[in-house]
Amino acid sequence: MKVVVQKFGGSSVSTPEKIMRVAEKVVATKKKGYDVVVVVSAMGDTTDELLKLAHRINTSPRRRELDMLLSVGERISMALLSMAIDKLGYESISLTGSQSGIITNDSHNNARIIEIRPFRIIDELEKGKIVIVAGYQGVSYKKEITTLGRGGSDTTAVALAAALDAEYCEIFSDVDGIFSADPRVVENAQKIEEISYQSMQEYAEAGAKVLNSQAVEFAKRKGIAIYCKSTFSDGSGTIVDKFLSQKKKGVLGVTYEERIVLLQKRFEDYRDVRAMFEILDAYRILGKQIRFEQESSGFFLSLAFSIENIFDFENFKKILNERFGGSVILREDVGTVSLIGDGINQDYSNMRNMLDLLNQNNVQLIGVTTSSFRISAIIPCGQVKEAVRLLHKFFIEDRS
Repeated sequence: MKVVVQKFGGSSVSTPEKIMRVAEKVVATKKKGYDVVVVVSAMGDTTDELLKLAHRINTSPRRRELDMLLSVGERISMALLSMAIDKLGYESISLTGSQSGIITNDSHNNARIIEIRPFRIIDELEKGKIVIVAGYQGVSYKKEITTLGRGGSDTTAVALAAALDAEYCEIFSDVDGIFSADPRVVENAQKIEEISYQSMQEYAEAGAKVLNSQAVEFAKRKGIAIYCKSTFSDGSGTIVDKFLSQKKKGVLGVTYEERIVLLQKRFEDYRDVRAMFEILDAYRILGKQIRFEQESSGFFLSLAFSIENIFDFENFKKILNERFGGSVILREDVGTVSLIGDGINQDYSNMRNMLDLLNQNNVQLIGVTTSSFRISAIIPCGQVKEAVRLLHKFFIEDRS
């Protein structure tokens, strides 16, 4: 079989008209002689609406029940897309994550895929059907429904591509690929034709919404080529692949997160440090930027994290206050702006120019972290978008 996996995000299936457009694109791929597996997200803002509904009923819903509720969104999309494909005269079948053999750990709301048993998918493909899979969800060994966290449908698609030995994986959204900055923020953002796994993973972790970072990590491990394209145009998009030697070294793009949380705490006793990390682990909080130091009087922790995957942030703050009193500083008025590029830290002028530019334009600098592919600055959230425009003009537009 020549299998292609195609994933369509929420904006691509947000209306009946758009679902028909997706169906036409899928059928066009089938006509080229491929066996097609389609992964769909929930329609538009369905997941957010379901989450709001849950919190109107109970401000601290159990994670298991949240997964049962949130998994419904993708099931609606998959059934409607199957109906649309049937209308075009092609056989299709929709399958949930569990029916597709997507096995995860039992971490509700933020599960990890452990293995895929795609026997049902293969059986349906051999019958000539287009298979539509609900993204973002799976089932644990305990037969509990789980969800994969924000952007989990990307991971579903890449994992299925690996399990089915697919020719490639296509990720469709409302933009034609990866850009040097968010086109909604920077008018002169430039499309990136090709990008390495490493740079793309940093891009995603630093706030770019086009592709989920866990999906990139999975693709890197399995050697799956990913094509990021627009549902609504026939552009070539961007290819993410391990074999690419990026033509452009240095700064490839500028990305941002408009709102993160900065947690800071000093400890006198290491047992309190352990207690803090146990709370962070219980709430599945993954630090984007972590600083931990032993001082003469104890220990210091500074942790920046995204609020997106925390379903009960208010309760998290309540638990911190009960355990540590008012000694934990939580800043919710900050965001990040990041430079992304291959070998970006091999040239110190990149950081120097970034800091100079922010300072000259009165952007308050709260902190900086670096990796081989990223330089990130924590700044007030009200200054984030202007900082993106300043950095993009200096590092991208003025050098192109």
